[in-house]
Amino acid sequence: MAQEDTTSESVAGFEIGPIRPPSEAYSLLIRATRNCPWNRCLFCHCYKGTQFSLRTVEEIERDIDVAAAVRDQIVEASTRLGFGGDVQATAAALLSQPYGDQCLRDVALFLYAGGQSAFLQDSNTLIMRTPDLVRVLRHLYASFPSLTRVTSYSRSHTAAHKTLDELKEIRAAGLVRIHIGLETGYDPLLEYMQKGTTAAQQIEAGRRLNEAGFSLSEYVMPGLGGRAMAEGHVRETARALNEIRPEFIRLRSLHVTPTMPLWSRLQDGDFQLQDEDDVVREIRGLLELLDVTSQFKSDHILNLLMEIEGTLPADKGNCLAIIDRYLSLPDDERLIFRLGRRMGFYSSLGDLADPGRHERMADALRRIRERGDNVEDVIRRLKDGFI
Repeated sequence: MAQEDTTSESVAGFEIGPIRPPSEAYSLLIRATRNCPWNRCLFCHCYKGTQFSLRTVEEIERDIDVAAAVRDQIVEASTRLGFGGDVQATAAALLSQPYGDQCLRDVALFLYAGGQSAFLQDSNTLIMRTPDLVRVLRHLYASFPSLTRVTSYSRSHTAAHKTLDELKEIRAAGLVRIHIGLETGYDPLLEYMQKGTTAAQQIEAGRRLNEAGFSLSEYVMPGLGGRAMAEGHVRETARALNEIRPEFIRLRSLHVTPTMPLWSRLQDGDFQLQDEDDVVREIRGLLELLDVTSQFKSDHILNLLMEIEGTLPADKGNCLAIIDRYLSLPDDERLIFRLGRRMGFYSSLGDLADPGRHERMADALRRIRERGDNVEDVIRRLKDGFI
């Protein structure tokens, strides 16, 4: 499943929604709700043109049963096809084939990684009635005894309206981690982007989820403030995170495409993007202000410097040093790195030391300029392909 693919599928009897976090790449995907109940955020394209709906518990349980049946078929094939009962080897063999059966691939990925995690789709599973969600979780664990972790997305607004007792009941039933799109802690920016929540509500939701015992993963969007609100975005996002103290802080850098409502505001000049170097400086400012014991992750392909990660505060100095190393590069070296990252030739700053790749990227930059193309436009189009 492509992470940003916005088409859902019903394959081999069970539904698969459009997205999941990168950290859930090998999780079994079970669709508990369809689309997004809010669906107004200007920076999001994923669910536009769709209608939110709750699935019945019976529908979800039926999908779990189908996934379990597929699991059983792969386990049986691990002996029948000569793999000596090695389920992971069997799953790897299946994944190497060009099957169009997304259900089979989903279960095979899950088994290949050890069969320990599942992710409940789509955007806001906590909106389900607590007894229904608890029932689904219990059925999922009963059907997949190897599970050690089940995770899901939620909106802060929804989490803040669940009672602490409800959240504890859901946690006890086996929902281990909640992924929340904080994006920003700056109220004027939350209002501008039509996020449908406030900083206070996001802090309350985060604290309540922590108290209930969840592993909390908060997503921050560098660049979301554009030029006008960058300072407030950094300052207030750091303040919110310092109050929430999540287990994970994950970066998701802003990139705007014509599929997003924010595009029209960009075109009419109401919203002005920062360049990528300014976004890197913004991340540096955020890091400096953070006073948390969190895992800091740059695990999204849209982030320029994916090596900025570690445990805070211990690894803060190393993260800042990586940023400073990038910012100290000559202009063309930064451009070569950016082009190489977006073309898939570079994954870290250390790759700049590879003479062959450097020559290839320098030559690519030279050809773009000789054609008279705008390098920034080329990089933007490359980034479009990641969404």
